[in-house]
This record gives sequence, C-alpha cells and structure tokens, in this order.
Amino acid sequence: MEIDKRIISFIKKHHVLTLATFDGVSAYCANVFYAYDTENNFFVFYSENKTKHFNDMKTCKNVAASIVLETKIVGKIQGLQINGIAAQPANEMKKRCKNIYIKRFPYAIIHTADLWTLEITFAKYTNNMLGFGKKIIWKKSE
Repeated sequence: MEIDKRIISFIKKHHVLTLATFDGVSAYCANVFYAYDTENNFFVFYSENKTKHFNDMKTCKNVAASIVLETKIVGKIQGLQINGIAAQPANEMKKRCKNIYIKRFPYAIIHTADLWTLEITFAKYTNNMLGFGKKIIWKKSE
C-alpha cells in the first residue's frame, strides 16, 4: 500500500523532525534537519558520530520520530508520529541520499557528519483540518 499523499505533503512542508532513539537502557530525543526521499519512503539526515543518537542507532536500529505543526489553534493541529528503521546508506544509495539532502539544504555540501536514513514502517498523521481528531494510519506491507 502506497503512503497517503496527505502524509507526504505534510512531510514536505516541514524540515525538522524529532528523532527518538534507545540504547537498551534509556530513551533519547534529538532534533534533525531532514530531506525526504519520496521514491524510497525514507528521511535522510546527518548525524555526527560523537552524538548520543548516533551511537544509539548503531546499537538499536528501531527508532521513532515526530513532526508537528506548532499552533495553539485546535482546528489547525497537525502532527505525524513515525516508527521506522535507521540505517547508514552505502555506495550508490549514499550518493542518492547526499544529493537529495544537498538539494534541500545547499549549504550542507560542506557537511562532514555521517548520512542516515529513516525508513518509515508506521505513520500516524493527525490533522484537525480534516475533522477533529482525524487520523490517517499507514503501515508498511510485509
């Protein structure tokens, strides 16, 4: 099943996600700038190897994330909650990811951190503009 176009539209309107990782003992959150690969349904972001979330992802590839529209107006509330798999792309995929990221953030061409992807396995999109508490659920086919 293809991911709902309203979810993709929401993802493309934003550029920061909150990434939640786990090291086997404690959870941790980090905010990362992202680009989105529509074709492969994953986020692309950079992380330096000295960060906690980088080391957590090395230990546990299962992550969660969220993107939210900040508003106090109840009728405009929108947000996306995600479960996914973190990975470091290699070879041709790494080149593709870097190109996608640099297209969105041209200044990142000088970035020396490591590239990561977050493949979406589950998404719950809440959008009160579609009706109060309206949720769109997507799960990756197995």
